[in-house]
Order: sequence, then structure tokens, then C-alpha cells
Amino acid sequence: MTTTVMPNYSISKNSYEDLKEVLEIYKVKKIVIIGGKRALESASDYIFNSLKNSDVKILGKFIYGKECTMENVNKLREKEEIKNCDLIFAVGGGKAIDTCKTLGLYEKKPVFSFPTISSNCSAATAIAVVYNNDGSMSHYEQTPAPLHMFINTKILVDAPYKYLHAGIGDGLSKQPEVLYVTENKDLDHSASLGRAIASSCQKVFLKYGLDALNDCKNKNYDSDAILEIALSIFVSTGYVSNLTNKENYYYNSSIAHLFYNASNVIKRDKEYLHGDVVAFGVLVLHEFFNNDEEFDRILNFNKSVSLPTSLKDVGIKEDDLKQMADVAVGMNEWNNCPVEISKQKFINSIKRADEKGKSLNK
Repeated sequence: MTTTVMPNYSISKNSYEDLKEVLEIYKVKKIVIIGGKRALESASDYIFNSLKNSDVKILGKFIYGKECTMENVNKLREKEEIKNCDLIFAVGGGKAIDTCKTLGLYEKKPVFSFPTISSNCSAATAIAVVYNNDGSMSHYEQTPAPLHMFINTKILVDAPYKYLHAGIGDGLSKQPEVLYVTENKDLDHSASLGRAIASSCQKVFLKYGLDALNDCKNKNYDSDAILEIALSIFVSTGYVSNLTNKENYYYNSSIAHLFYNASNVIKRDKEYLHGDVVAFGVLVLHEFFNNDEEFDRILNFNKSVSLPTSLKDVGIKEDDLKQMADVAVGMNEWNNCPVEISKQKFINSIKRADEKGKSLNK
């Protein structure tokens, strides 16, 4: 039997107004709240206000750490409050929410997600990216998806601008990665539905991306562009992920995320957000599949919103590419590539994307 959980979601411009009613549906009485320090500061008052005059008991509030690692998951598993709760509130960005989903998997606890930054679709997905303590990728963990997702766009607007910027970069990968990997395949209902939703993702980012970023800078809390981008990041791409990632197939990501995952082994002088690196990975993806039209479309869009257009923009040098290719072999995206792949083909695609990106900036 195959079960696909698609989280319900609530979206508001300034509240979690239906939180209490949703908890009543699931007959939840005891919760714990887990997230990043800044995320908890931004969302806790909204959560507490929503639970006033309810009989839901908050057993504890915990900071998850700074990375989604098994070490942090296991530390949380030791807490009695978590063992005794009915449900976990996962508050924050991708790493915090992935930590909570992994924790929920091992403790057999359901999760509600409360994204406080719009940097990726983790708040909706049935997969978590687990890292080693040194920051390199360890593995994908197949987790249950959150039962319900609560999106408060005021919190997203008040978050640092860089996260919305990165979220648009990450979101741009969903449509082409899924379409390339599923092309000419005999798809079951789930994957076919995922492909259909994926086909609708890119136009939202191209249409609303620049306006959303400007509205975020200007603290426009009534922005329709931010609302559309948030729904596309959390709901559309999240649903696609859940529909295209099954036990017998993996269509959820491809060369753009392979580039990102491999880049984590390179020591750089500053942090580069997941979505920013994936945005350049999308250029590598289109170059890998020899799609000049889409390459040019995304290159010009990236330029217009200041997303990466060259290796320099993500802190990578040509000398790093061999090391990246060496570690890329055996990764999920490598093993599920629908066409012939080799280290040299991967490296050459990166080099060509870089050269074209650099020529745009001359």
C-alpha cells in the first residue's frame, strides 16, 4: 500500500487564527514547540495568542540547534517533554523543520509546521536533508510530511530579505528538475500529478519574483506578490516533492540540487544559502540538458533579481570542480539522472554555465 500525505495549510497576513480549531480536529492536548532562536522569537507570541482559552498544554519550547544533524535529533529525543507530547510544532526554516520532521519520524510524533522564512519548501515535504557535523550532506531522511502548515506572511516579510531571495532561487529548480527527470517515462498517478503541478511553478516565480522582493524590502504587508510566492514555495513545490518521491522512484530533484549538495564539501569564506546555490545549479541543469532557451530565460531572470549567474557568486572556483564531481558520484540525483552522466560531463556543464554567466556581466 502507498500513502501520500499532503499537508493541509492555513495562510494569513498576520495570525495563526485557526490554530486552536485545527488542533481540536486532531484531538491534540499536549504539544512541544521546537525551532531556531530567532524563529521562536518571531512566531511564539502568535502561537500563544492563538492558544488562549484552549485546553492545549505546552510542555516545553526548545531550540533545535543550528543544523539538521542526527546529533541534534538525538539530543531532542532525550527530553521527557518530547516523549510525552502528542504533537510537535516545527518553527523556523528548512533546517529547523527538517530536524523536527526527523525527530517526529523516530519518536512517532506528528508535526505541524510554522515556516518563519520562505527559503524552501521543507514545511510541506516528506523528506529531510540531514547533514554531518562538519556541514557536509549526510543523507536524505524519508519522513512523514507535516499534517498542517501555518503560513503567516507578516513573519515572512519581517524575516531577513535574503531568505525570500533564496527561496525564489530554490523554487526555480522544481519545474525543470521534475520535467527533465520524468520526460518520456511511464508515470503512475502520483508522479503524473506531481509533474502537472511542477509545470505550473516557474511562471509564478518569473511573474511575481521581482515584485515580491521589492515588497519585502519596503515592508509591504499586504503584498499579493509575496502571497503568491509564498504559496508557490511552500504549497506548489512542497506538494510536487511529496508526489514525486516514492519508494520505487525519485523524481524530486536533479542536477541543480546535485550541484548544491556537492558544493557543501568546498570550504568557503562565508555562508551561501541553499537557494542561492541552487539558483546557479538551475543554470547548470539547463546546460547539462542542452536547453539554450531555458538557460537564457533563467540567466536573465537571475540577473534581474541578483541571483547567482557565475561560480564566483556562490564562492566556487574551477579548481573545486573535480572535488565536487568526486563526491557527487553516488548521490541520489546522480543515480537517478535520466541520461548518461559522468564526472566530466558534470564538470563541463558547470564550466559552460559559468562562462555564459560571466559573459552576461561583461
